[in-house]
Amino acid sequence: ESDICCTSANVVKVMESLPDERVICIPDRNLSMWAQKNTKKQVIAWDGFCHVHDRVTKDDILKARKEHSNAVLMAHPECRPEVLDLADHVTSTSGMLRFAKASDAKEFIVGTELGLMHRLKKESPDKVFHPLRRDMICPNMKKTTLNSVLSALKEMKNVIKVPEEIRIPAKKALDRMLEIK
Repeated sequence: ESDICCTSANVVKVMESLPDERVICIPDRNLSMWAQKNTKKQVIAWDGFCHVHDRVTKDDILKARKEHSNAVLMAHPECRPEVLDLADHVTSTSGMLRFAKASDAKEFIVGTELGLMHRLKKESPDKVFHPLRRDMICPNMKKTTLNSVLSALKEMKNVIKVPEEIRIPAKKALDRMLEIK
């Protein structure tokens, strides 16, 4: 049972909001280590990871920089620490959208799931975006489509029922996160 939830976009704010000096952060060890560098908290990292971000290597960064030497490299905080150390900007996917739009740079290397490329190009059509790796695809994120959501809502199928003894504490953890400004 979690006391509070976080995302890669708000992990630092969430941790700083907690009164405790030690925080157990699950499920991503890389996000936990990045948060540790950006907070005063002692972070105990769970040994889980996002397979898409975790497979990015230092060599991938060096190759991308060689191919696109004028590009700003944005990396997701769920990438390994040695990758983040070489990035120009470390931020969540929503942070990448904001950063690219506000930046004077015209060319970017994008170190996150390829699904973000479409939105980056749509929101910043005057800029050029290169994927850090062409295989940064999450099959789990591709399972839910607009058609599957529409079908589920129309037909009320695939309903997930969460027992109250799980739902109530889970909602409290979500609500605590949403209260943080």
